Amino acid sequence: MKKWTSLLVLVMIFFFLSIEGNAQCAMCRATLENNVSNGNIGIAAGINFGILYLFAAPYTVIALIAFFWYKTSKRTAQNESKGSLAG
Repeated sequence: MKKWTSLLVLVMIFFFLSIEGNAQCAMCRATLENNVSNGNIGIAAGINFGILYLFAAPYTVIALIAFFWYKTSKRTAQNESKGSLAG
């Protein structure tokens, strides 16, 4: 119960102390709008790809950690079940 209480307090702290942020700074936005209006979409496509890369990287890392955690726990459970059958 103490674990869940501390987790709830931590989530509430992050929730109430969150800072609002903008996706792009004013200079980046002005540059992209200027390039797109002039017909040059290469820079805008590059920045959009960078944003998607930064968005996907943490989820990929979390998915890998979850996969290896699942694999390890499954192997541990199989070893424990084999040990209880032998004893």
